[in-house]
Amino acid sequence: MAETGTKRTVLIIITLDTKGDEARFLKERILEDGLNVIVLDSGILGEPRGGVVPDIPASETARAAGTTLEKLRKKGSRGAAVEEMLKGARALTLKLFQEGRIHGAISLGGAEGGVMAASAMQVLPPGFPKVIITPLASGTRPFGPFIGIRDIMVMHSLIDISGINEISRTVFGNGAAAIAGMVRRNKPMEIKGDNLVATTMLGTTDRGMKFLVPRLREAGYEAIVFHSSGVGGQVMEDMIGRGFFRGVVDLSTNELTDHVCGGFHDAGPRRLETAGKMGLPQVIVPGCVDFFALGARDTVPEKFNGRKMYYHNPAFTLIRPTHDEMRRIGELFVRKLNGAKGPVRVVLPLKGMSISGLEGGSTHDPAGDRVLFDTIEKGLRREIPVIEVDAHVNEERFIDRVVAEFLEIAGKDRLTQQFDSERRKR
Repeated sequence: MAETGTKRTVLIIITLDTKGDEARFLKERILEDGLNVIVLDSGILGEPRGGVVPDIPASETARAAGTTLEKLRKKGSRGAAVEEMLKGARALTLKLFQEGRIHGAISLGGAEGGVMAASAMQVLPPGFPKVIITPLASGTRPFGPFIGIRDIMVMHSLIDISGINEISRTVFGNGAAAIAGMVRRNKPMEIKGDNLVATTMLGTTDRGMKFLVPRLREAGYEAIVFHSSGVGGQVMEDMIGRGFFRGVVDLSTNELTDHVCGGFHDAGPRRLETAGKMGLPQVIVPGCVDFFALGARDTVPEKFNGRKMYYHNPAFTLIRPTHDEMRRIGELFVRKLNGAKGPVRVVLPLKGMSISGLEGGSTHDPAGDRVLFDTIEKGLRREIPVIEVDAHVNEERFIDRVVAEFLEIAGKDRLTQQFDSERRKR
């Protein structure tokens, strides 16, 4: 790998066997902005084009994946070769970041090159400048393969990435200017003090947030609110694992319901686990657990006909789980929270977990709520208190109780940490 000087450096991840001219243009624009460049070649089939000599040749990228270009070219499918090269690009990108040699990353690519670069960028931390320019950033295609759970800027190239012309020159130049500006002005995301608290909300618990955020602020904590729409929960779990937070007030745990019932807001199998593994104080509320999200009403599968539903907006229909599903959701809460190493308290809103779950609401089902609550209360280990509050999840008095419970366990945990720290100094 080539060494760089004291200037900030941009990593270009690109397939030089097909995008050589584009790589040269991008590199020149970034150098003109006073930054250094490292070019990582993730091409598989041919030699670099456009006169660009990669700082990290494709052979080295393949070697980082534990293979060789010769072997990759003999793979039975292009997809299989791309999958291996992707591993090498990820490993090298992470290594460059850990060594402090790069300060931003950008890519130009289509189906294979764009996805390879996106996968590599997803190893970079939140706040690190990242840009992908691709023709696939359009239409009805999902953005998940490009963004994952990272803050990646995705630009639509307008046309295929096939040479430099009047259109691509402008688009690629904008991309180069974007990454250069971000790199020059970037300040790494840092933990400031020990007062950050992760919390969650969805559209039907946003009223409760109006009480929760200021209450925590009054107590000296800053609430960082995640949208519990599937990706939001994954981002929160990731940032908890990176040590950003002092504790968690999980007001909207609906992503567990979507995981059990197959809804749009499924955050995957690790939701509600990271804080417990790290021993952080947690207050858990089954907010919005009384529904899972599907698409527009005319797209909801027939098997859900006859269920209680809530018309959230033209794009989302909220479906009430069955009693058996509520039991299974409760069991999931129990399994995850019983494994927590730190203090946990569960607060149950007896008058409804969402707006539509209120008495008279279209998904109101107190018997189903009771199935969930009983499963949680009976299954949790004795050390985890379960507090029932005769209020709705969005009521001020309910949020007051949630905050009081958090302050009690967070205060105890803080005193314990202070004692341990002082003991280590002796």
